[in-house]
Amino acid sequence: QVQLVESGGDLAPPGGSLRLTCTVSEKIADIYLLGWYRQAPGEGRTWVAMTANDMSANYVDSVKGRFTISRDNTKNMVYLLMDSLKLEDTAMYYCYAHTQLIGGDDYWGQGTQVTVSS
Repeated sequence: QVQLVESGGDLAPPGGSLRLTCTVSEKIADIYLLGWYRQAPGEGRTWVAMTANDMSANYVDSVKGRFTISRDNTKNMVYLLMDSLKLEDTAMYYCYAHTQLIGGDDYWGQGTQVTVSS
């Protein structure tokens, strides 16, 4: 059972920055895929960024060039650095883990709220 705990959500102005942290209960070097999803009010949950255990990273088009995902295998943490925030980035952000490439299990955190407002 992998436990994920998010932190770092806050209120930020348009153009501002925030860094989200996901603390993972297991050794993340052994976890195939780690990432972030978000869910805005009245909408479904959508993926934002993913990093695999080969340190590769992928982003949804709407955040490319503004968000950066990274992982610290020594601390078992995953980060999402969000720059140039926009109003439409307002959402609950969830940390996600998929343990194995084939036949792995999915885990979610409880979420951290990001609100972009002037």
